[in-house]
Amino acid sequence: MKRILILLLLVLLPVLAIGQTKAGGIVYDDAGSPIPFANVVFAGSTEGTITNEDGRFYIQSDATYTGLKVSFVGFQSKEVALPQKVNYDLKITLGEETESLSEVVIYTGKQSKKNNPAIDILRKIWENKRSNGLSNVKQYQYDKYEKVEFDLNTIDSALINSKIFNKMEFIFDQMDTSRITGKTYLPIFINERSSKVYGDNILGKEKEELEGNRNSGFSTNQTLIAFIQELYNEFNIYDNYLKFFDKSFVSPLSTTGIDTYNYVLADSTFIKDKWCYNIIYYPRRSNELTFKGDFWVNDTTWAIKEINLQVNKSANINWVKEIYIEQEYDVLNDSVFLITRDYFLSDFSLRKKEGSRGIYGKRTTLYDNYTFDKKLDEKVYDERVSKYEEDVYTKGDDFWEEKRLEPLSKDEKGVYVMLDSLKKVPKFQRLYDAGAVLVSGYYEWDKANLDIGPVFSALGFNDVEGLRVRLGARTYFDQNDPWRLEGFGAYGFKDDKFKFGISGKILLDNKARLIVSGGYRQDIEQIAASLTTSTDVLGRNLASSSLVTVGNNDQLTSLKLANFAIEAEFLKNLIIRSDMSYRTLKSASPTFNLDYFTDLSQTEIASEVKQTEFVLSAIFEPGKRTSGYGVERTTSNEWFPTLFLGYTKGVEGLLDSDFDYEKLQFSYRQPWRMGGLGTFSSTIEAGKTFGEVPLGLLSVIPGNQNLFSIYGTFPQLNYYEFVTDTYATLHLEHNFGGRLFGKIPLLKKLNLREIIGFRGAWGEISNENQLINASNIRYIAPDSKPYYEYSFGVGNILKILRIDFNFRGNYLDVPDARKFGVTGALEFSF
Repeated sequence: MKRILILLLLVLLPVLAIGQTKAGGIVYDDAGSPIPFANVVFAGSTEGTITNEDGRFYIQSDATYTGLKVSFVGFQSKEVALPQKVNYDLKITLGEETESLSEVVIYTGKQSKKNNPAIDILRKIWENKRSNGLSNVKQYQYDKYEKVEFDLNTIDSALINSKIFNKMEFIFDQMDTSRITGKTYLPIFINERSSKVYGDNILGKEKEELEGNRNSGFSTNQTLIAFIQELYNEFNIYDNYLKFFDKSFVSPLSTTGIDTYNYVLADSTFIKDKWCYNIIYYPRRSNELTFKGDFWVNDTTWAIKEINLQVNKSANINWVKEIYIEQEYDVLNDSVFLITRDYFLSDFSLRKKEGSRGIYGKRTTLYDNYTFDKKLDEKVYDERVSKYEEDVYTKGDDFWEEKRLEPLSKDEKGVYVMLDSLKKVPKFQRLYDAGAVLVSGYYEWDKANLDIGPVFSALGFNDVEGLRVRLGARTYFDQNDPWRLEGFGAYGFKDDKFKFGISGKILLDNKARLIVSGGYRQDIEQIAASLTTSTDVLGRNLASSSLVTVGNNDQLTSLKLANFAIEAEFLKNLIIRSDMSYRTLKSASPTFNLDYFTDLSQTEIASEVKQTEFVLSAIFEPGKRTSGYGVERTTSNEWFPTLFLGYTKGVEGLLDSDFDYEKLQFSYRQPWRMGGLGTFSSTIEAGKTFGEVPLGLLSVIPGNQNLFSIYGTFPQLNYYEFVTDTYATLHLEHNFGGRLFGKIPLLKKLNLREIIGFRGAWGEISNENQLINASNIRYIAPDSKPYYEYSFGVGNILKILRIDFNFRGNYLDVPDARKFGVTGALEFSF
């Protein structure tokens, strides 16, 4: 699958779009100190920007201008002539204002919350924000056009002459300069999307109907398209928090804004016959997820007319050096303003250092042809697109000429032409293939329509198999494959045994997503690492083959599993599944066994479990979004709950099955965005087994003897430490996102993130299940009092590492109890 890294490796496609006027430089005061957040506009226009924390600015326009106007409250305004079309390295000095303001004196730096006209205007915005926009009408429709572009920025001679671009130098024939940052850039990818949006405020429903989509080189790749959509998800500027890149940024229009930002009333003028005020805002504190910028607000409706937002340079966010947003609104009548244009630029970079190279991601969204109070049948909003419609992704030039709400520039058109040439270069294809392996974990063998991998599962280690090697493959024609075959083979050098697995699935009905699957697996597994028994014949958990563990990892089970399943999704995001499985379980180690008594006198012992099971389960994931229409789909977002309900019936005698029992299981997992407080994850699991079963079929509270932090397990529990037939567990974790460390002078520059966690488990084991136990595992259940652990973690160490310090709360007298431990994980997050 072509994922994020492909965007980085597609560093290739030239362009030319020279703006008519460009200017950049630094604004100083009389003492020679830079003035941050000063207002810089082209004289005689409302096109402008503000200086950054270092007083530096860059401004560009397609129109021709001959001067700049620079101003900031407390200083004299100044007009600067622009003798040329391109004017860089300007040094502009503002003198202090000598006359006092007639209405109110406003100072630079931290602004007063009292007697501040800017804050008075902000309160008017809060009072009227619900009456602005589409919420005033019953129904609405509009056209939406979205253009997303990725560019390699900070192009210099060292890059152009580097060996990596040998025989691909033609891509640098044309370049352009960003109108926001002044950096040179090279466009490498463009995606266009045209759709019709329908909404009904009475029903509380909205639907976006995709009419056309195309991009440079990947016109039918819905996974890449979905990734782009999630990367630049839409937001409402009036919300208290603006959510993108997995973060929650405090909006400058937030009701808590006066505690987060400084506001300055800077100007007022007519914008399209509407008198508007200009307010500059900037953060009160560094390291927080905030913006700087300005906005224009109408003086009667108190609706935003124009706004720009630039993320504070010191904000605790990874891999993104700069974020810049512009939004424009138009007036429908005296009470309703509608968004007409939304521009979003982000600069992805490994380092935030000035001059470091990166990737621009730019999204431009335009809205037009609004229609109101046209009622549609409710069924229109509930209809789902159930199959791949190739026509949507292969529209011709005539369609795009009609649907584009703004024309492509010369450089943007060049992206489509140049990639066709680039794909013929063998070196580029090799780079592309290498990127695909790193990102997807599979090597794409196109001639055989096979993916080889996953490469990251090729090596493992445990006390039974010793060093383990694994090679897998799957069929892959495209992401809409109606069927798929997959398999693997593995070998352990210590036990000298071969393991394997094979599975297949087919999509029989697109609309209901009716899927039939089946397979067989013969492997070694740590079955005490999860409460929910997996029917995945190719699945394998980290506990079975981690390279580094705490204590012995010899309590492994030799598993043979055959499974047949039917599933359907009659309602969106509600999957109903029925499985029939047959498994055999026996110990894979001489130091561990799953023995049980087969008679009441406890004289006959069996060491192998043979079990036939029927499983009926339901998974509900409201809000989940996916890409692709084949037998397998890719999830494109993560902020949604997952509810699972399962019923298992073990049938004695069927296919020589040993036990008759029933099991009920339930789990609920929910990630939460907590605004400025960070993110929170919660999971609840509960289950009960009815009937007598041996150790291999009971519910073991999942321990974790790895040095990796694995959510959903108990890092201070050993495998098989608590064995239950009735259980309930709770996992809570909160990541403050650096809110606390950011206030500590010696730590805030490190952008560390503080994490706290709590885990609890209660369970019991019946006397009947105790009596048939003949294994070398002594059953202990946390029934007298719940077991609990807590942890303190530090994340974002060097941007990729997380360390957790875990403490066992009770049951400290259990043999081999681990009271304290340290686990870690690699995390790549924004």
